[in-house]
Amino acid sequence: MKRKGTPVHGWVAFDKPVGMTSTQAVGRVRRAFNAEKAGHGGTLDPLASGMLPIALGEATKTVAYAMAGMKRYRLTVRWGEATATDDAEGTVTETSPVRPGEDQIRAALPQFTGDIQQVPSTYSAILVDGVRAYDLARAGQAVELQPRAIRIDAFDLVSIDDENHATFDVTSGKGAYMRSLGRDLARVLGTVGHLRALRRLTVGRFTVEHAISVDMLDHLGHIPALSEHLLPIETALDDIPALALSEAEALRLRQGQSVPSPCPPDRATIGLLGNGSIVSVSASGKLVALAEFDAGMLRPVRVLNL
Repeated sequence: MKRKGTPVHGWVAFDKPVGMTSTQAVGRVRRAFNAEKAGHGGTLDPLASGMLPIALGEATKTVAYAMAGMKRYRLTVRWGEATATDDAEGTVTETSPVRPGEDQIRAALPQFTGDIQQVPSTYSAILVDGVRAYDLARAGQAVELQPRAIRIDAFDLVSIDDENHATFDVTSGKGAYMRSLGRDLARVLGTVGHLRALRRLTVGRFTVEHAISVDMLDHLGHIPALSEHLLPIETALDDIPALALSEAEALRLRQGQSVPSPCPPDRATIGLLGNGSIVSVSASGKLVALAEFDAGMLRPVRVLNL
């Protein structure tokens, strides 16, 4: 059965409150815009708040690119208590009397910047033989996850809140788990710890400073006013080279056919691309497709029906 709603295409920068799941947030925004289709760019746990980019309509085809953007977080670590989930939701599994000082903390942070290996929390959404790790963990099954390569571009101490808590700013790439980061930092500092609070401040070009809140959704209450907060699909494609094609070339892409690389004005851009590079392609100012550059040809990867 066709989903009810109207064709609405674009992104909503949503400030998710604590206690709401990412799925609930998507539903709330979709209903407010009366949109046919919606998805989100990067899950936030219910205990976390902050930036959750929500895609409407054809923007859902660019979700993977939003999720690949750099992310910035504000997080608080609670020293002296490890939990089953590595955050405040889980039961305490281990305690320690050790409380690190400011100098110790600052000295340890460089170990967690750059390209590092990280073991995700057993209560993460990673698939293990087709099943979410958190489902296995909640069922009492042993979960052993392998280390993964992640990138942390910045890990800064913001404040020592009291002897049990410290707050940090982290800038990271895709796939980094803040719960695991807090857990591992505590271990290096000779204690145990868990994530007490987490707020995501940015995802790529999406920032909480320009986000819409639940209260704003309720206050605006009607689609014309909400439409002022609808961002272009291209917002999620900021790091992807953009190329312009003729209408004839765009029609071929829409039909699933490859086209030769663009005409001379875009050759400088093409010259920087290697095989397999993804570009966003437009014609007459309208986004047409995401395409892959391959041996002088552009092959459509995701065609947008706008």
